[in-house]
Amino acid sequence: MIEHVLAVVAVHDIDSAREWYEKLFDRPADNNPMPSLVEWQAAPAAWVQVTVDPERAGSSQFNVAVEDIELFVDAARSRGIDFGNIVDANKGVRLSTVSDPDGNSVSAIGGFREHY
Repeated sequence: MIEHVLAVVAVHDIDSAREWYEKLFDRPADNNPMPSLVEWQAAPAAWVQVTVDPERAGSSQFNVAVEDIELFVDAARSRGIDFGNIVDANKGVRLSTVSDPDGNSVSAIGGFREHY
């Protein structure tokens, strides 16, 4: 049985990535198991790992489902994370996307539910 899900984000420079993701998550990393890897626990069994991998940097993508997308996006913008406009997707779902310094994509999802 799967106990945790880990999204892996490939970057060129761990120091600049750590700084950007600290702004995204509004806190320092939860774990730094090795010099080339930092981790944030995004939910009880969900982690985001940011790691140095120059060959894959810029090709990662992950989504975060948030309770209030306007509040989340506005708070992130106040910390320097420039999410795009919130757009209507489908069935009440709304999206806003930003790219990290390497070009990896992070989307905030409002109105997410497990069953549609």
